[in-house]
Amino acid sequence: MGIWEHRGKVAAVGIGHAPTARRWDDRPETSVGAWAILAIRKAMEDAGVTPDQVDGLVLPPDTTTGSYWPEGRQVPADFRNAFKQTGDPLDGIAKLSADWILANMPELKNVKWARHATTCTSMAMAGAIQAVGDGLTHTCLVVKGWHNFSGRYYQGGANALPTVAGPGKYGSSLAGPASYATAMQFQRYCHKYGKNHDMMAPFMVNSRRNGLLFPEGYWAQHRPEALTVADYINARWVAKPANLFDNDIPIHTAAAYVITTAERAKDMRQKPVYVLNHAGAGTPGGATSAGVRARSVIANLEEVEACAAATGRKLLDGAGITSGDVAFENMYDGFSLFHVFHIEGLGFAGIKRGEALDLFQTDISIEGPNPVSPSGGNIGGGRTRFWNHTDSIQQIQGRAGARQIRIPAEIGISGGFFPMWSNFVIWSATPD
Repeated sequence: MGIWEHRGKVAAVGIGHAPTARRWDDRPETSVGAWAILAIRKAMEDAGVTPDQVDGLVLPPDTTTGSYWPEGRQVPADFRNAFKQTGDPLDGIAKLSADWILANMPELKNVKWARHATTCTSMAMAGAIQAVGDGLTHTCLVVKGWHNFSGRYYQGGANALPTVAGPGKYGSSLAGPASYATAMQFQRYCHKYGKNHDMMAPFMVNSRRNGLLFPEGYWAQHRPEALTVADYINARWVAKPANLFDNDIPIHTAAAYVITTAERAKDMRQKPVYVLNHAGAGTPGGATSAGVRARSVIANLEEVEACAAATGRKLLDGAGITSGDVAFENMYDGFSLFHVFHIEGLGFAGIKRGEALDLFQTDISIEGPNPVSPSGGNIGGGRTRFWNHTDSIQQIQGRAGARQIRIPAEIGISGGFFPMWSNFVIWSATPD
């Protein structure tokens, strides 16, 4: 495919985070919309840009993967009165549109290019990066909000029915938990390469440690508890061999980023972090995308490995680098087990298929030669799919604080989410 046409011409500068909560407390000022506004204002302040300088906005409109507005519940009057409403009564409380953001942030008066991305922070990030490179916007906000209501997670859709019906019967009927497909692929992985689930323990302990060094994260803010090897290997199964800790914890929060041209970034408050390439796996469909379609109901290990490897090749080739140039990786870990597939596809630290768990038995800490997930990821910070982007940008800017890796943070990678449906970004300290 060759070198990405905008290599080194796009940069990330500003970052903004709202607080985190386990669940929404029903107050308008802590709703996902309110916290998205807070994150946007923090990101602009961090970048040193004024609202009238922003001309682009990208965000995924969905703000949950499994916490749905209760059927029959009215939207609280205090929320309706606190914000300007769009035509959707759930906008700003159980979803988030560009129209809602712009209606409630009149200071963003010069936004001319606004788009909705598919599902994930990484899709929005990649969309903004490409749009800036293409000249559709020069100073673009990337926003991702997450709500989490009271009650159990994943109780909507097919899971809410007495029996599985509709399209869900072809996949959901095989097992309930969302992680079961990844667990099945990992089980095959262990059999194929002679590994076992306990070998994940160093990665899990390291991720929680890094997450506790992330002041914006859920575990750092609310439950500053280290995870031990014994905690991990003795945890109950959710979808064997995926246990409780292999599944990220849903939380309520929001984040925003400022993406701009390399030229404009030079005059902003923070050190520019340049984009060398972005790439992923998926099936484009007009303004949306979907995952690569599996041959059967559930993708098998070999399909997942092939997709991860193809993504790795596209990322490195488009950036004009090799895996040996990547100082650290922040690839997605919402289900911890597929982190293995991502980093093997990239060839991080020189590993090949079947070798990620061996890497985990070495020094993968922020002090070591091969920092794995210095952000702590979703495992260390809670379900957001954006800790990895924040950390990668901060590592290269030299402001990751206690998480700062000891080797030079020259080139890093972040993104997600599944191996067969993803977008990743290669970040660099220099545009060259």
